[in-house]
Amino acid sequence: MKYLTVAASVIAFLLLGANAGAQPPDTAYSAAGLYNLANSYARAGKPGMAVLNYERAALLAPTDADIQANLNFVRSSLHLPLRPQGRFSRITRIASPAAVAWIGVLGILVAGASLLVGKMLPQRRAVWIVGLCLGGAGIGFTVCNAIELEPRVHEAVVIAATTPLRATPVPMGDPLQQLSEAETVTITAAHEDFALVRTASGHNGWVARADLADVVPGGSVR
Repeated sequence: MKYLTVAASVIAFLLLGANAGAQPPDTAYSAAGLYNLANSYARAGKPGMAVLNYERAALLAPTDADIQANLNFVRSSLHLPLRPQGRFSRITRIASPAAVAWIGVLGILVAGASLLVGKMLPQRRAVWIVGLCLGGAGIGFTVCNAIELEPRVHEAVVIAATTPLRATPVPMGDPLQQLSEAETVTITAAHEDFALVRTASGHNGWVARADLADVVPGGSVR
C-alpha cells in the first residue's frame, strides 16, 4: 500500500504539471518541454537547472536516449558521478509513468473481474485463474516501479553555484564542505529554511533550502 501511494503521488506530481523549482510559467510540463528547457539552461551555463530539468524529463520519458545522453554529458563535464543503471532499474523504466499508471489500473480491473467471474462461473476456473495472474502481473509491475521511484521523491539538485554543506542548520554554521552545482542529494529532514541532506558520497549535512530544487516537484517536502 505504501508503494502504491508513493506511485500515485509521484505520477500526480509529474502529470499534473507542478511548477516548483523556478520553472517559467509558460513552460509545458512535458518531457519535450523540460528537455528543451534543460538544453536552454545548459547553453546558458546554468548546469544546476539543466540537470534538474533533464532529470524531470527523464522521469516522464525514461526510455528517451537523447535526454539520458544530454544528462550524462552535463554530469560528466562537471565530473559528477553518473547514476548507475541496474537490471531492475532498466526493467521498471521500460514504460512512462502514465503507461505504468494505466497498467496498474487495468491490472486491478482485470484481477477484480476475474474474481467476480470465479464466483459467478466456478466451472470456468482456468479463465479466471489466467485473468487473476494477468491482473496480478500488472499490479506487480506498477508496485515495482513505485519501489524504484520512491527514493527519487526525496532527491533534489543543487542549483546554486556556491552551496556549503553545514554541520548545523544556521546561516553561520560551520561548513563541512562545498557542494557542486548540479549535484544530486537526498533530503532526509528539514528545519526551517534548511534541509538535512545526504550526498552521493555518503556525507550528511545541512543545506539552505533555497539552494536546492526537488527532482519531483514538492516531493521532498517533510
